[in-house]
Amino acid sequence: MPAATDAGPLKILHVFRAPLGGLFRHVLDLARGQVERGHEVGIFCDSTTGGARADEVFAELGPKLSLGVTRVPMSRYPSLTDARAQLSAAATRRRVAPQVVHAHGSKGGVYARLPALISPGRSYITAYTPHGGSFNYKPGSTEHRVYMGVERLLEPATDMFLFESAFIAGRFQACTGHLPRTDHRIVLNGISDAEFAPIDHTAASFDLVYLGELRSAKGVDTLIESLEILKACDGLTPRVLIVGSGPDEALLKQMTVDHGVAGQCAFEPPGPIRAALAKARIMVIPSRAESLPYVILEAAAAAQPLIATDVGGIKEIYGPKHAPRLIPPNDPTILADTIRATLAMPEAARRAEATDLASYVRANFCLNAMVDGVLGAYRSALAKRLG
Repeated sequence: MPAATDAGPLKILHVFRAPLGGLFRHVLDLARGQVERGHEVGIFCDSTTGGARADEVFAELGPKLSLGVTRVPMSRYPSLTDARAQLSAAATRRRVAPQVVHAHGSKGGVYARLPALISPGRSYITAYTPHGGSFNYKPGSTEHRVYMGVERLLEPATDMFLFESAFIAGRFQACTGHLPRTDHRIVLNGISDAEFAPIDHTAASFDLVYLGELRSAKGVDTLIESLEILKACDGLTPRVLIVGSGPDEALLKQMTVDHGVAGQCAFEPPGPIRAALAKARIMVIPSRAESLPYVILEAAAAAQPLIATDVGGIKEIYGPKHAPRLIPPNDPTILADTIRATLAMPEAARRAEATDLASYVRANFCLNAMVDGVLGAYRSALAKRLG
């Protein structure tokens, strides 16, 4: 095997919990890019989430992953399941003998870094990419303080922190009291050239579309309240497509009934983002908390007109020119005003604004730059550990 610090192939194991959402997209992009560059790659993740979509992805990608796909039950919150999953993770590491264990998200960070904490002489490196998760979970609460205590505990077992945005690097500093004392870099999420093809809205039958998880942090309730305001104050009844799944799905469906807007709203399960974007003229993301959301990156790249809140790293995606268009979260009146104004814009003006934002995203969020930046960070950490 070539030395780990030269240009030869690496053995890389990605460790995370749920094969869902932006975190999953990030891992898949890295894994595919690393395989294309000749590296041996494996995945260790949960077997109880992801549904048919994850099964399809792993069926397609699995044969290309020479270190395999290992899925075991994992729980979102601390439980006895963690001990069994940790034993399985240890067995997987022994079997595949990776040079790089790359943890994603808080739970992945525990599975990958806790054993490394008691193995200071290990021959592999641990890389860690936080994705919001525990950093955004109930700030100020006892649970949040416990989670941040775990982050501080595991910091010495982390050879390389890879932050996907300046925002999450700042969250780490704010929540732990310092930037990482070990090596750390910001490597922005990136998207492929194919994703910059503009969306065709010729057959769009909805005015607005929301894409994402159906849970409190995503602010879909704020969107529903804004629809009630538009209907009561202006007689406006825009048709809204809500695409996603999550713990609040039944609650949100009932909320559309309670607020008198159920006839305007259609719910669909998760699916390909471009197909959903083509069904509506404007995307609305009313989130209360985000990291660097892929759904915004993908929509912006495809020149989809956007309404979004100023949370997390969304401002980094918009850049200095477009960031003033972001609105505060948790304010259905401001959201209603923004929807009203955006619907009233001439289509050509909306398209020009969206195309300009797409140009900014193309210049700053490149998939190849992300993959190469992560690989460069691995090699730097390996050189330091083995040097």
